[in-house]
Amino acid sequence: MNYGGQAVIEGVMMRGEKALTIAVRSPDGQITVHTEPLNPRIYQSFWAKVPFLRGLIMLWDALVLGLKALFFSANVALKEEKVEITGFWTWFTVLISFSFAIAIFFLLPALIASLLEKFIPSPLLNNLLEGGIRLGLFVGYIAAIGFWPDVRRVFAYHGAEHKAINAYEAGAPLELESVKQFGTSHLRCGTGFILWVVVVSILIFALLGKQPLPARILTRLLLIPVVVMVSYEIVKLGSRYNHNGLVKAILWPALALQSLTTRQPDEGMLEVALVALRELLEAERGDKPLGHRTDNPSA
Repeated sequence: MNYGGQAVIEGVMMRGEKALTIAVRSPDGQITVHTEPLNPRIYQSFWAKVPFLRGLIMLWDALVLGLKALFFSANVALKEEKVEITGFWTWFTVLISFSFAIAIFFLLPALIASLLEKFIPSPLLNNLLEGGIRLGLFVGYIAAIGFWPDVRRVFAYHGAEHKAINAYEAGAPLELESVKQFGTSHLRCGTGFILWVVVVSILIFALLGKQPLPARILTRLLLIPVVVMVSYEIVKLGSRYNHNGLVKAILWPALALQSLTTRQPDEGMLEVALVALRELLEAERGDKPLGHRTDNPSA
């Protein structure tokens, strides 16, 4: 079983096959853990195992579960009352977030490249220029938000999440001193996945030839699911054959990019990541009931 997760505000979310856990450090120093089951009709379904189609499950995972985890962590870290983001508000938040990302990273580069067609009339070069603009916006955005102190803390928790999962996958003890020795990058990181989305979009869109702006925008929107599915399979294959020298070379840019989205965590952050992973492993084994909240579990 491949475990994954993401950093949240003052905490870490870990996801398995049957459950997810969110561990968050509250202002009083305690660690609050929320555990809940994953919908088996999605994550244990036939479709979640079908190559390419499972990439769309990954997209759902990143958007919906990620937003739920962020809302939970904000409520704990800021001592706000719990806010349920189910039903309408879940879909509304996902729609706004997804629309913003598409507008900035897909439509804006298409618009800029279209405006520059008079200077770069070659369809191939113009489409490659569009891809270069998309890649520049993505890397520039990540680099820029990394200067924000609150985001730097999230990136440090991201590093803690990777260290914990790396230790688990290596069979090392899930203890502070052991986990410290592991790196902050990971092959299945969401940062690498998004980079592959950008790279695959460059390759696919470059083959579409010259298009008027409306058709250009429409094809970018329609092909986003295809780009996502192909990118996810590349990540899966890379993770499976990561010991191959050629595969390592191909995956190196995705790993290098993680230097922008991870930081070395302190011991307190590692402790939170380890609590999240241990609680998840217990829930997956059935040692603890799914759907509970625990304050200050043993770290």
